[in-house]
Amino acid sequence: MITRMSHATIYVLDQSEALEFYRDKLGFKVVTDATMDGGFRWVTVAPQEQADFEIALMEPKPGFMFEEDDAKHLRSLVTNGKLGAGVFDTENVQATYEELSAKGVEFLSPPAERPYGIEAIFKDNSGNWFSLTQHKAH
Repeated sequence: MITRMSHATIYVLDQSEALEFYRDKLGFKVVTDATMDGGFRWVTVAPQEQADFEIALMEPKPGFMFEEDDAKHLRSLVTNGKLGAGVFDTENVQATYEELSAKGVEFLSPPAERPYGIEAIFKDNSGNWFSLTQHKAH
């Protein structure tokens, strides 16, 4: 029986630059940064308060997982902002919006009321977009 999900992948254009973005701008902690045989680099980060869930920052490169054309296509989707990579929760979306904006994080939309709470949309430095959400109290 599956009990939980421990890792998810976000495709990025450059692992080193993405690592800096997630660590220095979003405040995530680096869990793993290891280079394996053949030069494969495994980089994972996690939100400070969610240590049991790791995000793998993966470059779509030809080789292990992708053919050349597939890697090129995926990189194009990322670059052009076509991939929404998920939702990050916050207790105060306005404060987090202001904090991240001051650090240079690009927002596609400022905080706005939605049926499920308050949401702002931002991009990482590769082009992936995320919902930053303050959920309604139940």
